[in-house]
Amino acid sequence: MIIKTVRSVSEALNGVSDSMTMMFGGFGLSGIPENAISELVKLGVKELTCISNNAGVDDFGLGLLLQKKQIKKMISSYVGENAEFERQMLSNELDVELIPQGTLAERCRAAQAGFPAFYTPAGYGTEVAEGKETREFNGKMYVLEKAFEADFAFIKAWKGDEAGNLIFKGTARNFNPNMCGAAKITVAEVEELVPAGELDPNQIHIPGIFVQRIFQGVDYEKRIEQLTVRQR
Repeated sequence: MIIKTVRSVSEALNGVSDSMTMMFGGFGLSGIPENAISELVKLGVKELTCISNNAGVDDFGLGLLLQKKQIKKMISSYVGENAEFERQMLSNELDVELIPQGTLAERCRAAQAGFPAFYTPAGYGTEVAEGKETREFNGKMYVLEKAFEADFAFIKAWKGDEAGNLIFKGTARNFNPNMCGAAKITVAEVEELVPAGELDPNQIHIPGIFVQRIFQGVDYEKRIEQLTVRQR
């Protein structure tokens, strides 16, 4: 069995450099690779193209990279609660490609599965389809979307083992599974790292074949993007 464990986040990010394309799991602030993002801020890499559902908030998640002007292009589904993301987009400081959320997930999954492209009805007749091949199937029009090509995929899981097998918990099971194996190198950070063979095979969401590096993360904040409470 191949052991994928690395000793630290800095070792996990070995090979990261400027101008790379990177995937980041998570939805809002749920299931984001906090340790990997913090390390990228420390490394100061720039001109990055980031593929993520959104860009976190101003002072957390990918918002930290936006604040440091380390991101050149965001490929995402929505701006979310990030005022700096919105400001940079409207001022043309940041190249932004907004795409339908299902298309974003499927472009990740296509890369994971080794499919170069796929047809989807989402976006036909809108700006999303401009410059793309379209085709009719059974009387309905579809848009050809290409699989993503990324250098790194940064994943956050609840539990993993030394062989890279992963279990996600709750809503952290969002874009994370589809991004595993969708880049040249997949780095998984987990809350709990256990010896190989300790996980119940029936509970594993992603097998280790899709992961190249795994490490146990620390100091997770797990913030809530919008806290809504019932009035007393």
